[in-house]
Amino acid sequence: MELFGTDGVRGLAGEKLTPFVVSRLGVAAGIHFRKSSRANKILVGKDTRKSGYMIENALVAGLTAAGYNVVQIGPMPTPAIAFLTADMRCDAGVMISASHNHFEDNGIKFFDRDGNKLDVEQEEAIEAIYADEKAINAAQQTGASIGSSKRIDDVIGRYIVHIKNSFPRNLTLHGTRIVIDAANGAAYKVAPIVFAELGAELVVLGDEPNGLNINDECGALYPQRLIREVKRLRADIGFALDGDSDRLVVVDENGEQIDGDKLLGAIAVSLKEDGVLAKNACVATTMSNGALEEYLDNNGVKLYRSAVGDKNVLHLMRQKGLNFGGEQSGHIIFSDYAKTGDGLVSALNAVALMLKKGKKASEVFNPFEPFPQKQGAIKVAQKKPLDTIDGLFDLLKEIEKADIRHLIRYSGTEMKLRILLEGADKNELNVRYLALETLLKKAFA
Repeated sequence: MELFGTDGVRGLAGEKLTPFVVSRLGVAAGIHFRKSSRANKILVGKDTRKSGYMIENALVAGLTAAGYNVVQIGPMPTPAIAFLTADMRCDAGVMISASHNHFEDNGIKFFDRDGNKLDVEQEEAIEAIYADEKAINAAQQTGASIGSSKRIDDVIGRYIVHIKNSFPRNLTLHGTRIVIDAANGAAYKVAPIVFAELGAELVVLGDEPNGLNINDECGALYPQRLIREVKRLRADIGFALDGDSDRLVVVDENGEQIDGDKLLGAIAVSLKEDGVLAKNACVATTMSNGALEEYLDNNGVKLYRSAVGDKNVLHLMRQKGLNFGGEQSGHIIFSDYAKTGDGLVSALNAVALMLKKGKKASEVFNPFEPFPQKQGAIKVAQKKPLDTIDGLFDLLKEIEKADIRHLIRYSGTEMKLRILLEGADKNELNVRYLALETLLKKAFA
């Protein structure tokens, strides 16, 4: 597919995502969703990027041109769009966001009426319509058949109530000092309200978006400021969200960033102990550390591995009938409360675990020692098939003989080739990684 990647449509706003492309995509999506329409209503939200205004207007123009009525709710987290699409009985939902990318990029994610991200087949269907000139022209409505659009500003309350329901009613955040970094993104309003209403002694960072500062040295990708503030204020725990709030980074009371696999492991075992982990199993991706699998197995939890991407995690969770899973990067899915990764639900469950154990974050979220890993990425101009790279297959065989696990994959959202090696010997990892990186850089030079 030319438009859709691993997580919707994403690219440089004004270049890949022009008003013309987005408007046509809106028409194509409208045609697709009207085939099974019940309400003739689509929900549209966005994060805080400046380009969101341009893309939102173009998208609404396309959807209404195809006859759809649109409800615009402004800046809201991606998981809120998933929840509200189903809660408000819409035919579909759309989130305008490029997640953790810098402000220059933007993206469009579609959700079905149940709040689920579209599968590949649905995305292919929309892209096929997009390319069909006759279908696009035939879908243009006139007169009373043209759709309408209205903006609603009070739906934030529905999502806040929903989020708070994921926090145990017998617990309170009174007396708990929390620092949260909203990344100047979509959760800048929601996050402070949720934690304040639950009684936390709260310090908020990254809650002054100006359209250009989303993810700008703040949030989940840049936790350094959060770390400094947690240490300076002697907070009990710190949370960093990304631009669309579907991802979470946790910092303990010492200012140490908690490894994503450790977080997954601690929560999964706790859910099992509470008797609420479906089938005593969970899902992580091929990126997760082998020590996580070993820890879970020792505690009676079965681990299934999916391809990278929270959409793939959720797909395998549904396939196996499970209610918990996530990614090492901080996308954690509690499917009893969310249809996608939700940084706020994850944060509330993390602090709830800390309170239930009556221990510090550094004690609760260090259940095992990860196996050594070496990770990196190479920028590429094109994503050519890996099996066409001379010498790569032979080098990977040598790496496997050294008892090193490897994962080489293209990013689904950026023009990068990502590399991961995992093994017992750090020095051996560094040597093998350097050889692999050298070969790949030469191949893409």
